[in-house]
Formats: sequence, structure tokens, C-alpha cells
Amino acid sequence: MDSLSMWNHEYRNQVSRRMFLGQYAGSLGMLALASLLNDERRVRAASDESLPGSHFKPQAKSVICLFQNGGPSQVDLFDPKEELTKWHGKPYPAGELETHFDKQKGNVLGSPYKFHKHGECGMELCELWKHTSEIVDDLTMIRSMTTGSVDHEAALRMIHSGRLFAGMPTWGSWVTYALGSENRDLPSYVVLTDPGGLPIDGEKCWSSGWLPAVFQGTVFRSGSSPVLNLQSPDGVTSAARLNQLNFVNRLNARQASRYPENTELTARIENFETAARMQTAVPQLLDLSDETEATKKMYGLDNPTTQEYGSRCMIARRLVEQGVRFVQVFLSSQPWDTHSRNAESLKGLCARTDQPSAALVKDLKQRGLLDDTIVIWTGEFGRLPISQGSDGRDHNRHAFSLWIAGGGFKPGYVHGATDPFGYKSVENVVNVPDLHATLLAALGLDHIRLSQPYDGRETSLTDAEVTHAKVVPELFR
Repeated sequence: MDSLSMWNHEYRNQVSRRMFLGQYAGSLGMLALASLLNDERRVRAASDESLPGSHFKPQAKSVICLFQNGGPSQVDLFDPKEELTKWHGKPYPAGELETHFDKQKGNVLGSPYKFHKHGECGMELCELWKHTSEIVDDLTMIRSMTTGSVDHEAALRMIHSGRLFAGMPTWGSWVTYALGSENRDLPSYVVLTDPGGLPIDGEKCWSSGWLPAVFQGTVFRSGSSPVLNLQSPDGVTSAARLNQLNFVNRLNARQASRYPENTELTARIENFETAARMQTAVPQLLDLSDETEATKKMYGLDNPTTQEYGSRCMIARRLVEQGVRFVQVFLSSQPWDTHSRNAESLKGLCARTDQPSAALVKDLKQRGLLDDTIVIWTGEFGRLPISQGSDGRDHNRHAFSLWIAGGGFKPGYVHGATDPFGYKSVENVVNVPDLHATLLAALGLDHIRLSQPYDGRETSLTDAEVTHAKVVPELFR
């Protein structure tokens, strides 16, 4: 009997399956049941049109979110505006603007970069998007996004959890709560963090909120120890490690029987078993040596500027290829927050992220994975059409742009429009709850039916009774 089997046998001796599910049905049992159903779900998914937990036939089964912390400038990158060039350096002529730093308001700031049409669809992109311009016929571009706050933390909570306040489950947690994972050896929700540090608002960006803690994102870090505490310490034999796990398991099971409502503890118990399997699966998954040289070059691994971000984009593809349901790739802090040196900052950020992002879409497509994988590139809000100081842009919640590829979304399509200065979304407006409803629909999930009781009422990601969130059908094929 191998170590993992011995550990499982010891675990079952301590807490029988029937007792485990029956006595703690309110919390621990629910987590255990989810684990026990994983295999059944995978079998059913292979023979059924719907994913496990889905409400109707899905168009996608996994998500890769390339999150651009800080608020990328839509008018410099995705949304060309001739009026900005015409009025550059002059007072803004179109009324009052909502600003975050009111005392630093300047005049109209034209984009320093040119826009060109690309692909058969003729989508216009900034000249900095050399590689993204090659995939425009696979992109759905939304130019009419809006959100609820010009404050970074609140806007980040909105784009991730559908609320401006902290403590709510993120949409990655809702997705994995509903659909589970296709690979029992890996977490269903993985976060690939920047080696430079966490994004603004940190772990709240992938929190499970009041859903069981097992549905929060599992962080994979760069370096020799991508998952903390996964490897055995030096000098500890497998037998000694097994004894440690058995002892800790007995303590956890005893504690869980006393505090069945403690989902952090119950998630830890379940994660022990996953962690044991991950000791073999994760190192192999993160070893890129078996990738072809052509693939590495496509992601920019031969270029110091793109190597790090390209490696994480490649790992994201490998994760969904192995059945991980939801992957997020973050940048450290908020680099797209261009309050100063807007033009220079955008040039550097596009140089770092453009090639890897486009390569991810190309790679998924050539492997036949793009049809059932949603790739979304977005930040939390946009920027103003006027300058902040001499060469920066302030926050703008009334308009921002994002793109989506794959997963049944309409390729080569531009949705919505902003006013002539790019300040406000005015045509086919899409707010964040609408976006969430539409993304869930692509995964076969009804944003209203996907709910859980919380604080005395049924609560969902979109809170449709309050937000009136709706699916945007025009975004699909």
C-alpha cells in the first residue's frame, strides 16, 4: 500500500464516510460530498451535453482571466477618438467630468499613439498591440463597459465579486462551486501571481467569501516552491511525513466535530488529500521543458521583457489543458494606474503583456481548446480623456474596454461605443453585473439560479433583483 493509500485508509478509520456526510451536513459534509462527486461529475460530463452543476448546455467549460490591475486607458489602447486629437491641450468642451483627483484636472489629452485597422473584421487597435492585432478576428471587443466606483479597491471587488464591499465570493469561486474540477489532482481554481508581489486588494481578488473556503483560489507562485508548504522539509522521510499527516488529520477531525461550521478547517482537511496528489502533479505541470522551442518563442520566453509573463500565460494553458476550471493571471500592485507618464508606462506594459496574451489565444486555438475556453483580458475601470497633471490620466468608471476570446463569444466583433471623447459609454452599455451574467451563461450557468442563502436571503454573483443584471446575447456567436 502506497503512502497516499495508507493516509486515505487511516483517514477513513477516523471518520467514516456515512458519519462524515451525515453528522456535518451543514458544512463539512457538503465539502466532502463535493469531493466524492468529482469522479461522478467527470463521468457524467463525458456522456452528457451539460457540465456538472450547469443549468443548460454550456459553450465553454473553463476560464482564463488575464487581469490588468490598475485600469488600462481605453482611449489610448482600444477606443480611438479623433476628438481627443482635435482638442488636445485645450479645455474639455463637453461638460463636467467626474474625477478622482480633482485638483490635478488638466486639458484634453490626445493619445500619443496611432490606431490602425486589422484583420478581416477591421477592428481598430493602438499601434502598441503588434501581436494582439494578429488575433482580432478571434476577439470580442467590448468598448462600452461601466462600473460602480473610481476607487481601486471598490472597483476590484466589483469586477471580481459583483459588489463594491469586501467579503463576497469572487466569480471564480462561484464557477468552481457550481462546476467543480475535471482533475482531482489539481485545484479547480488557480491564481498565478506576479513574482513582484500581489495585486492591490491582495487575496480578496480570489476569495471565496462566505462560500466554503475550498472554493477560493489556490495561489501558484513563481520560483522553486510554487505552492507553499507542498514539499516535505529536508530530512523528513515519507514515513515520517505520513505519520505527521495522520496525526494532524486526527486533530483536525476531532476539531471539526466540535466546530462543524468552520469552513476554513473543513477546507484544510479536504486539501490534505489534494495536496498529497499535487506533490506529483504540480512540479510536472510547471516544468516547461517539454514545450517545443517554437511554442516557447511564440510566448516570448526567449525575450527578457516577455519571459516571465509569457511563462505564466503558458502555464495557464497547461492548467486548463489538465482540467483546471478557472485560472487568473495577475500583475503586481497596479501597473496600469497611469496617473503620470501615461505614454511611457503604456509602452512598457504593452511590450510586456502583448505577445504572451496573443500567444495564449493562438496556442489554445491551434490545440482545439479555444472553443471551450474563455479568455478575458480586463482591468477594473478606464481612464479620463483629460490629463492629470501634464502627462497622466485619472480614473474613469463611466467607460472602459475589454476583450474576450473563445468560449462561444462572437469573434471579430466590436460591441458598444463611447461618446466622442471616450468619457462615457453611450451605446449598448454593459455594466459589470451584465458581464458576469453573460460569462456565467457561456459556462451553462443561470446567474439568478446560481445562488446560496446568505444574510437572510438568496444571494448570487449578480444580485439581479438589485442590479437588474442581464445576459448580453449579442456577444455570442
